[in-house]
Amino acid sequence: MLAGKKILLGISGGIAAYKSLFLIRLLKKAGAEVKVIVTKNALEFVTKVSLETLSQEKIYCDVFAQDNDYSTEHVALTDWGDIMIVAPATGNIIGKFAHAIADDALSTAFLAFDKKVFLAPAMNSKMYSNPAMLDAIDILKSRSIHIIEATEGILACGYEGKGRMEEPETIFNIIEEHFSKEQKYIGKNVLITAGPTIEPLDPVRFISNHSSGIMGFSIANEFALQGAKVTLISGPLAKPIAIDPEISLINITTAREMHNKVIEAFGKADICVMAAAVADFTPEKISIKKIKKSSDTINIKLVRTTDILKELGTKKNPKQILVGFALETDNEISNATVKLHTKNLDCIVLNSLNDKGAGFGTSTNKISIIKRDGTCRNYPLKNKNEVAFDIVNFIFSNFIEGK
Repeated sequence: MLAGKKILLGISGGIAAYKSLFLIRLLKKAGAEVKVIVTKNALEFVTKVSLETLSQEKIYCDVFAQDNDYSTEHVALTDWGDIMIVAPATGNIIGKFAHAIADDALSTAFLAFDKKVFLAPAMNSKMYSNPAMLDAIDILKSRSIHIIEATEGILACGYEGKGRMEEPETIFNIIEEHFSKEQKYIGKNVLITAGPTIEPLDPVRFISNHSSGIMGFSIANEFALQGAKVTLISGPLAKPIAIDPEISLINITTAREMHNKVIEAFGKADICVMAAAVADFTPEKISIKKIKKSSDTINIKLVRTTDILKELGTKKNPKQILVGFALETDNEISNATVKLHTKNLDCIVLNSLNDKGAGFGTSTNKISIIKRDGTCRNYPLKNKNEVAFDIVNFIFSNFIEGK
């Protein structure tokens, strides 16, 4: 599975750096090529000789080293690598990655790397739970960086808690799974919608919702990773989200624009996943001037927007797979099931605002997927990249595999 794969392994300065030696051996034994990038502090824990002996490659440690093969080594290495793994990823390097600080060999290479990145954090449990660190990890997750969560146990400093780097065997298995799933959707055209729509009231104000777009972007990235040709139609996002460079991104603003672009693209789609939070209502009239506070109340007439998902349900052919989303606050299963059938969907992804950590504005989600035959699969709370993996695999195993 890993034979011939080119892997950049980043090592930062923590006691868990010794585990990277075992990871190199596992990767090399599987036939991968490994080039190592280290911070100078990492060499306080593992030696240059050990790393070069195991990887059979020269390590990259200094941006301006005289023995570098290129004056822009960080760019040459990132062009070479298929993926990047950073293990251990210390609090210091995670903070740099999250905020685009590039002041050493590893952080500079990370900033130049435009393919899949895996980070395995390792630090003291108090550092791991610091709000600034949690924010930095969330930032990286929102940019489709795969975080291999730290585990709990006795730490090198004597504390007991979360902060131990995941074991090399587990990291290896995650990397192996990454490469094994790439080809599932080769030849498939996938249409994804994401984010909110904005319905203007006047030149200043608008109606919208709290959708961050993270879930839809994560699904798009996962499909692309598994070989699909992906078109992503997205509403305006509060924060930018990184996407696979192979994804065709179409930006829209209003529900009307979303409708027009989706209908235009749907005919070529083998699979369509409607993850966007499209406005159900829009102002009947848009004021060309700012609406003034002339009284204590104001009446604005709203009219229904076109139900895009329902229209797609009437247009879909038997070979197309149509997936909807339902965000509910009560009678979740029954409401989602009604939506599934009235809109002629193949399955629907349900999440509830009653579940802590699910829904809008979070890096996590908790979902259930319901099929037309009434079967329902429940998943635990996970980060949205992992949820995207579950959704994409569910579609494959239920509607494509063996068909």
